[in-house]
Amino acid sequence: MPENLPVSFSTLVLSLASSAVMALGLEKNPSTDKIEIDLELARFNIDMLLLLKDKTKNNLDDEEKEFLEHVVNDLQLRYVHATKEKK
Repeated sequence: MPENLPVSFSTLVLSLASSAVMALGLEKNPSTDKIEIDLELARFNIDMLLLLKDKTKNNLDDEEKEFLEHVVNDLQLRYVHATKEKK
């Protein structure tokens, strides 16, 4: 576990988002150094972020809310593109 990584709301969001990004095949998996596409896992991570968004409604400051919305919207768009490419 990284020693200097701050524990914060944005760190949690980025952790889930980076898992989704790897599952969409947009980044290499650092443990295998390969591009691996798993749309089911990507959808799971996006759904986790949507759950987080729902459960934290009215409990985030404006910056946190905007950050979460931006990340979720970006990942959803990338997921749609990935599913269209797979067809």
